Amino acid sequence: MKKQINPNVKGHLIRGAFYLLLLVGVCLGGRLLASFRPDAPSEFGQGTLTFAQRTAHQRAIEEVYWRHRIWPRHGGERADPKPSLDTVMSRAQIEKKVTDYLRKSQALENCWHQPITAEQLQAEMDRMAKHSKQPDVLRELFEALGNDAFVIAECLARPALAERLLASWNANDVRSHGERQQREEATLPSNPTGQLTTVASLAAPFRFWQARTPKRTTNTIRTLTGRYTLPTDIGNQGAGGRYNPNIDSWVPTTVVLSGRSGHTAVWTGSEMILWGGVSFDGSNYQYFNTGARYNPSTDNWTMTSTTDAPSARDRHTAVWTGSEMIVWGGTNDSTGGRYNPATDMWTAASATNAPSARASHRAVWTGSEMIVWGGGTYPTYYDTGGRYNPATDTWTATSLTNVPAARTGHTAVWTGSEMIVWGGYGASGYPNTGGRYDPAANTWTATNTTNAPTGRSGHTAVWTGDEMIVWGGGPNTGGRYNPATDSWIATSTANAPTPRSGHAAVWTGSDMIVWAGSNYSYPYYADTGGKYDPVTDSWAAISTSNAPSGRTVPSAVWTGSEMIVWGGYFFDIYSGTYSYLGTGGRYDPQADSWVPASPPLGGGNPTGIWTGSEMIVWGGGVSNTGLRYSPATDSWISTSTINAPSARSGQSAVWTGSEMIIWGGWNGAGNFFNSGGRYDPTTDSWATTSATNAPAGRDLHTAVWTGSEMIIWGGVGSGGAYFNTGGRYNPKTGIWAPTSTTHAPGGRGRHTAVWTGNQMIVWGGALVGFDITHTGGRYNPTTDTWMATTELNVPDRRYAHTAVWTGNEMIVWGGSTMCPPCYSYTGGKYNPITDSWTATSIINAPSSRYEHTAVWTGNEMIVWGGYFQSEGSFNTGGRYSPAADSWASTSIINAPAARFQHTAVWTGEEMIVWGGLIQRPTPMTTATPTATPTATVTVSPSPTATPSATIPPVRATPIPRGRPIPAPRP
Repeated sequence: MKKQINPNVKGHLIRGAFYLLLLVGVCLGGRLLASFRPDAPSEFGQGTLTFAQRTAHQRAIEEVYWRHRIWPRHGGERADPKPSLDTVMSRAQIEKKVTDYLRKSQALENCWHQPITAEQLQAEMDRMAKHSKQPDVLRELFEALGNDAFVIAECLARPALAERLLASWNANDVRSHGERQQREEATLPSNPTGQLTTVASLAAPFRFWQARTPKRTTNTIRTLTGRYTLPTDIGNQGAGGRYNPNIDSWVPTTVVLSGRSGHTAVWTGSEMILWGGVSFDGSNYQYFNTGARYNPSTDNWTMTSTTDAPSARDRHTAVWTGSEMIVWGGTNDSTGGRYNPATDMWTAASATNAPSARASHRAVWTGSEMIVWGGGTYPTYYDTGGRYNPATDTWTATSLTNVPAARTGHTAVWTGSEMIVWGGYGASGYPNTGGRYDPAANTWTATNTTNAPTGRSGHTAVWTGDEMIVWGGGPNTGGRYNPATDSWIATSTANAPTPRSGHAAVWTGSDMIVWAGSNYSYPYYADTGGKYDPVTDSWAAISTSNAPSGRTVPSAVWTGSEMIVWGGYFFDIYSGTYSYLGTGGRYDPQADSWVPASPPLGGGNPTGIWTGSEMIVWGGGVSNTGLRYSPATDSWISTSTINAPSARSGQSAVWTGSEMIIWGGWNGAGNFFNSGGRYDPTTDSWATTSATNAPAGRDLHTAVWTGSEMIIWGGVGSGGAYFNTGGRYNPKTGIWAPTSTTHAPGGRGRHTAVWTGNQMIVWGGALVGFDITHTGGRYNPTTDTWMATTELNVPDRRYAHTAVWTGNEMIVWGGSTMCPPCYSYTGGKYNPITDSWTATSIINAPSSRYEHTAVWTGNEMIVWGGYFQSEGSFNTGGRYSPAADSWASTSIINAPAARFQHTAVWTGEEMIVWGGLIQRPTPMTTATPTATPTATVTVSPSPTATPSATIPPVRATPIPRGRPIPAPRP
């Protein structure tokens, strides 16, 4: 059954966009709009760029990107010469881009009171330089701007930073949701001023108000004064989703930490540093020695170095010294390390005289020493500890005199002179005892148990300046402990959050905020929380609008104005699976609102193309949104949704040299599209494709670009129809011409297609009646004729495989086959001149899989990712050389998280993967002779550095007997 979606979604998005238009008009109605008046006063001098100067600089930037834009000419696709930039982009369009980023910058200040600062622009320049995936292109951009740090900050860094920050603040602004929006919506007709307090969701991007607000110009725009330093060390650093086969290494397109729990988090004053942790797939534990630094000011993530990092672990501790993060212990380890974020370097901590190996202990920072104490795992618990001095790299044991009973899962706070530990679990159960440790005297003093909370673990503790507040850990009770009087006062339970343990807590200076955690009733994992005021002994609930999903044991830090939470896990009692989360959020208690604190993540089945300077991804799930990724600046920009095709899944995408054409797909509710759109990244604009004489609506078809036409073929439509029809679309004339059905292969979906330079070759796929085929055909658009591909020595029948064109052969590999074996690690090379097949070697080939991706580098085919039911998702792959008929595995060091239904493009030097889904293994069904198509078809790139043909993603289909159960749809 296909997943249903709300039919009113589109209407809500349009209304949301309208609200955002009105709000920004209000926000910009003062200072910025005044500056756009032709008679606005000119203010030249230091810290000033005129609008004309900005426009000239923007044109220089566009010239660099256009110079690298691919104009497909392999096989004679584009006979016409590549035009000049001025031919494809007018001055007005360049001015529109300048106006856009200036207005976004002003909206940050007026609407969210978050003006972009000189420090942020410097940090953004440094980030671009450090994490550029195309350093040569970034150098060209710097040179085009005269290597002027001020101009680069204002004209290259500001647009990228404004886009990212505005999307972040807008995405989860509390004003965009719930009853408030409904009230505004209800009063809209009677509100002539249009001064709404509602903004649109992220699904209605700021392109809406940009397009609908009247265009104005200005003689000069005031900019920031300040001293900028031009980054000189431009290189490839970072983590994520970009694979270089020449050096067999991965560098990411964006920082995406694998989901985990048992990690640590510290706040440096400007960044949150996450490190370590574990995930569990139901069978195996994966421990991490990776981490990342998150800067909420720039909404930017940076991976921490793994060079000399401590070994992978979880349930360790971490403290911040003012210049370094010190991690120690965990997973029965007695080692540690000091991480300096300024240099991104690790230094090992001495193990001499260190406490014995342990996990789940606690640690505090005194100002000069780290104190660790307690910990252990059943049945061994510790009452020992140590003080580590990073200045001397030495350990001193903590006293055992009057020490609290051995325990784990307790809490610890630092008062300024003492460490207070309380609660936890030990050999005698759950004690409600604790102790105060004075490092100056090396002495312990027991905490009073009179009126103390009941014993517990999984609770939290914060220090207010004069009291320790403990809360949760099963019940929703707690207590305030005053060490000066050695006395306890119970916390109120009126309006307290529901009972829970494994939650997070921070102290704001006036309130304790608790969030998330697990409990013993549905929904078991909370996304709720509360603020506790010890002065009034009262609770207030915090907003759940746009809060991260429910979880237990997330990390949390307090920045001075926000609580940042990240990670954690939940257990699905119905499926019996664990999910470890790589997401988080920032909670502002003043506004009672959440903003996401997660890198951009992709959903399943996006389409992706490479333009020569950018990767454009679109869709994923059922959506009409997209992103453009620039490896040179390591930045993401949303694609416009104005006139974009309607939300859909299962569409195809090709690159023409100047446009991406999207076509077909379905809406998740049974409607199949024969419509599409042409997206021009130069102008960030969409034009619709003609529906006159277009093929019948469908998805799971293929599309290739010939140089002048897009050819779509096959696919599945209404009523489960499998098509052997297609069409040729000419974007210049907007005319469709049908492809002949004479001698065409039988109707199918989830097949592959490649363009040879004069023919389209389709092969494999799923047929009506749950059958699979190993047949194919060659289509000549000049003669509108088909010729069958030979079945002699043909690979096994399959679907959801991949195919690439090498320049003289088509290589197919992998996919879902008849059961058994259900999945394949075999392939074949097809030569259309001799109409012959040759099997690909299976020696060192990647393991069997489907829903993977494949790209052609010019001499190798790289396959990566995919899914196998009994093994789950893969982060492995292989490079196949057809000349040597040999395989070499791709590195897994720093590889992206395992996934399937992702997209991949080849840049000419590297493969970039993005999006996709992660799925754990599921039991295999009993095989029967009947074959059933249940999987997806993935990207099938073209033979050049520009993958010009993609195969649309999967949609849900019935699952008859005898086939592997497919990975669930999100």
